[in-house]
Amino acid sequence: MLQIEFPQIFRVRQNFVSRRINDLEGAIRAAFARAAIPQRVARGQTVAVTGGSRGIANYARIMRAVIRYFQELGAEPFIVPAMGSHGGGTAEGQREVLARYRITPETMGCPVRATMETTIVGQAPEGFDVHFDRYAAQADHVVVVNRVKPHTQFTGALESGLMKMLLIGLGKHHGAEIYHRAVEDYGFDRIVRSVGRMVLTRCRILCGLALVEDAFDETALVEALLPDQFETREPQLLALAKDWMPRIPFDDAHLLIIDRLGKDISGAGIDTNVIGRKYHYHHAADTERPRIRHICVRGLTEATHGNAIGIGFAEFCRTEVIQQMDFHATRINALTAGHVAAGMLPFDYPTDREMLTHALANIGLTPPPRSRLMWIADTSHLSELECSAAYWDEAQARQDLDVLTACRPLPFDAAGNLPSVQELAANRP
Repeated sequence: MLQIEFPQIFRVRQNFVSRRINDLEGAIRAAFARAAIPQRVARGQTVAVTGGSRGIANYARIMRAVIRYFQELGAEPFIVPAMGSHGGGTAEGQREVLARYRITPETMGCPVRATMETTIVGQAPEGFDVHFDRYAAQADHVVVVNRVKPHTQFTGALESGLMKMLLIGLGKHHGAEIYHRAVEDYGFDRIVRSVGRMVLTRCRILCGLALVEDAFDETALVEALLPDQFETREPQLLALAKDWMPRIPFDDAHLLIIDRLGKDISGAGIDTNVIGRKYHYHHAADTERPRIRHICVRGLTEATHGNAIGIGFAEFCRTEVIQQMDFHATRINALTAGHVAAGMLPFDYPTDREMLTHALANIGLTPPPRSRLMWIADTSHLSELECSAAYWDEAQARQDLDVLTACRPLPFDAAGNLPSVQELAANRP
């Protein structure tokens, strides 16, 4: 095997600002009260509450608080999966996705009604049918619960949030396929507004509960929006989400090692806003930062259950990642989203040592010991990370970084593998 000298590494902590809401239940109640929701719901009315496939912070706690709120009003809430093609594009699969987040009839105290059947509520101006979840269409009210954050593919005033869930989530698999094809012809902004407006006017949308998270992956803001506020308020919340989201601390790297990717981390498996690959799969656009030469992926999250969407952003991976893949689920997700290359496979190697050896041998003229390398758990958890010695002087001078260790060798075990970044932190002297 090719032999190289590896860079030494040290650990840093980023000084992010915590905006965590401690009393989430109280914040949710206050948000609904400000929107005058109690005056809009009568006793005995049914309320469909959307449940998505993203790993939202405090997700089960938030959903339980929403369900309990409407039960206290005398309404009859239930949960509908709103996640396009996820869960393998089946009702049972989507029910299982929610169960992984502890969102079940038992934990929520209400039914979970899953179906892939839709009701056609009209035809969009662009000439295609607009689909809406059948159970949601039958409810007296629909409450859309979702996180507002930058999308991994699209850029604009509206990205990932309440408006997107109205079509991609509540449109189910068939609707999501149509809308993603329409996006190829008309662009995301036009389609999300066109379909979203039709759903807001023709379906019984009571309100949306918008969630914004901070750099520590914690719930930082909860706001209830009435239907006529979705399109105007969501861009303002998106601006906050962009400002608060975590980032890696350096703009240039030869190598980024990622311990895990998964749908619970990002809709794209790896958040492209973090890795600087929102517009191109294997390099940053001129205006993007960071600029990363190669990405190495070491594993999948347990919660992604084999959906390895996002692996196509990496140039190198452990063979174990491919062995863990559910190819069917990954391909359905990639094809439905029109994100085919995100499911393509990088070069794979059986050990971390072999993977990093080949990656570092292909970074250009910089000798591997002086390479700029960062090592993260995933693209949501970035408060602490490992960096190579090439960043040492800059890190020491930065007021927003705390250097936690001295430089030390990469801790390969006898088999040539590394621990996770989190394990490495736990064993720090």
